[in-house]
Amino acid sequence: MNDLDAVAARVADRLVARGETLAVAESSAGGLIAAALLAVPGASRFFLGGAVVYTVAAREALLGVTPAEMSGLRSSSEPYAALLADRIRTRLGATWGLAETGAAGPTGNRYGDPAGLSCHAVSGPAAGVATLRTGSDDRAANMRVFAAEALALFERTLG
Repeated sequence: MNDLDAVAARVADRLVARGETLAVAESSAGGLIAAALLAVPGASRFFLGGAVVYTVAAREALLGVTPAEMSGLRSSSEPYAALLADRIRTRLGATWGLAETGAAGPTGNRYGDPAGLSCHAVSGPAAGVATLRTGSDDRAANMRVFAAEALALFERTLG
């Protein structure tokens, strides 16, 4: 079992024990957070759904985030991740929302962020944000690390 699978299993156990639910919005992790959670047997007891919010069109259509709400916000930032976490939680009626956004690589994003940058946020009974910089341009490796670190932030926030 890799780190991503292990943290997903621990998070799932906690959510089930507490009778709580989770919804996920991810970008540069490309669905790996949701996939890790859904790989846990019994995922339907805690996982309400998720979205890969990779474009402006996806952000508007899936989460209803308007251009006005983006005023002064930059993608690949902690405030943006917090908005996504809150919005996915609210739209799906989950106890918790978890979001990830960043630049997986091999180059940086159009906002000037380097490859290997990821911001994570948790929304719910407690909140948390974190930024990760891997220093790597390995897209696939960054995606796995981004997913694992987002789940690790969620695990810490769960307490």
